[in-house]
Amino acid sequence: MYITNVIKTRPPDNRDPLPQEIINCRPWLNQQLEIIKPRMIVTLGRYSMGLFMPGQDYQPDTRHCRQKRWVLYFAMYHPAAALHQGNLRGVIESDMLKIPGLLAGLKKETELNDTAQKSQKEEVQQLKLL
Repeated sequence: MYITNVIKTRPPDNRDPLPQEIINCRPWLNQQLEIIKPRMIVTLGRYSMGLFMPGQDYQPDTRHCRQKRWVLYFAMYHPAAALHQGNLRGVIESDMLKIPGLLAGLKKETELNDTAQKSQKEEVQQLKLL
């Protein structure tokens, strides 16, 4: 697990980040993701969700999980939201409990893909013998 933020410094007076601040920090985030190559990104809050799932509104159901290429994106409320809206605590806890299952599904999918690729390579090698 690796935790990062869409911006690299907290804005003055703990205000929300401005769109330009997020854009300015994007090269560093992109570089981190390129190095780590995560299979799953859990977005915590509207700013990270907006970056990875533009135009989406968070809804506490399966619609906040998207796969693009080889990365699974899972949108959640920021845990601090439960401090301001106590009724979100259960939603956040429920979402957290979904993560192991989503990761297990990714692992199984990866293993199936690896097996299929290995089988395909063996078939190509066998054809070369003919």
